[in-house]
Amino acid sequence: MKILLYVLLLFAFFSCKEEQSSIVPQKSVEPIKKSDFRLSFGSCNKQYQENPFYEKILHQKPDVWIWGGDNIYSDTEDMQEMWSDYQELISNPSYQKLKNNVPVMATWDDHDYGLNDGGAEFSKREESQGLFLDFLGVPKDDIRRERKGIFYHQYFNHPKGKIQVIVLDTRYHRTSLTKDSTGKKRYIPNEYGKGTILGEIQWNWLEERLSDSSVDWNIIVGSIQFLSTQHGYESWGNLPHELDQLKKLIKNAQPTILLSGDRHLSEFSVLEDTVGNHPLLDFTSSGLTHSYSNFKGEDNPLRKGKVVHEPSFGIIDFYFDSAKISCRIQGRNKTIEQLDLTY
Repeated sequence: MKILLYVLLLFAFFSCKEEQSSIVPQKSVEPIKKSDFRLSFGSCNKQYQENPFYEKILHQKPDVWIWGGDNIYSDTEDMQEMWSDYQELISNPSYQKLKNNVPVMATWDDHDYGLNDGGAEFSKREESQGLFLDFLGVPKDDIRRERKGIFYHQYFNHPKGKIQVIVLDTRYHRTSLTKDSTGKKRYIPNEYGKGTILGEIQWNWLEERLSDSSVDWNIIVGSIQFLSTQHGYESWGNLPHELDQLKKLIKNAQPTILLSGDRHLSEFSVLEDTVGNHPLLDFTSSGLTHSYSNFKGEDNPLRKGKVVHEPSFGIIDFYFDSAKISCRIQGRNKTIEQLDLTY
């Protein structure tokens, strides 16, 4: 009897130990990067407000971070004031950690250019360009120090393939837009053939860049939206002949993806099977510190999924073997929208 009681107590003891060990909390596991190349980007960053995403971007282990414009808000002709605004961003400890661990590329938009909705008429565009290049740490002998405009490109090589990132300047050479006299919209399209976004030199440069057949993908970064053209704010649709010219170049190029910002909202716009044999995606990611919180809707027949009107940033994962990409709009705590495409 004593032996039986001892056996029962021993069995109960080990049973309790097994139950206790099964509820020991597990350590969190770092997400495994499965894609061949990961690009992250975002825009509309008020340097004097909290940006909640620097650590989250770094956590995603991107191969490049791309500023999509309005990287600071500094509408001014006072270049000392503008540089002070850049310094506020540069000195942010979280941003320092990001840029020290991830390659950084950038275009600008109107608020870091220096003039709201500004273009070639801005009196301080040369001085502003110098500060923008200083912000990026561009060497003094870099070709961007000699150009009129901040456009440039960079290759990213992978054992399985090659990506070319093409950064456009949609400010320095852009001519005037046509205001809507009815007041229903801010702008209406220019007369066809009138005006330019890029200017002749940049157009010639872009044509050369898109003629490179050695790449698997081209990524074109421009601050304003390309394919969403009906909202009446700044977009390539305000100069429709320029948009047509861009589509013509892309038609004969390797698969191309468009990245844009500016709007304080994020969305996917896709032109399917009409540009070459590949879908043409315009991935808009905006903004990082603030958003179009009272958004009520606007027409965009090319939209895929829903409009995200809360702070977010964008991620694109590239898979060379399958010629696929996976695009995500990342909110504070989760993926809000996702789009997968095959090329």
